[in-house]
Amino acid sequence: MATQIFVNLPVRDLNASIAFFTQVGFQFNQQFTDENATCMVISDTIYVMLLVQPFFQTFTTKQIVDATTSTEVILCLSADSRAAVDALVDKALAAGGQQAKPIQEQDFMYARNFQDPDGHLWEVMYMDPAAMQPEPQSAEASAV
Repeated sequence: MATQIFVNLPVRDLNASIAFFTQVGFQFNQQFTDENATCMVISDTIYVMLLVQPFFQTFTTKQIVDATTSTEVILCLSADSRAAVDALVDKALAAGGQQAKPIQEQDFMYARNFQDPDGHLWEVMYMDPAAMQPEPQSAEASAV
């Protein structure tokens, strides 16, 4: 079985978060949804648990970070193309998300970002597969 990841994020208003991420295009697993939490499905192996702050607090003795003023994590999702990056981020902005930084564009990478209603930072990036190929080694280097 492939390793799965479950990212847990505190939210102030679960219904508002569900509405926002539904407009962005994500779906939710109703088996793991109640008044305290929901399971947002990113892919077959990536899930985001949106937990109301009082429920989230039961999992930690530390103070919950206010993501509107502090950053603890940036969640980065890959996309299959520049157009897919634009489509997802445009949906997030149309749903009420805020752009956090200007577009990042390099020869091999294109990235855009948004903040969700709770201030969590999301980045969506496309990396050119050709740029990901290892550089060919010379005959001398491979003999070492």
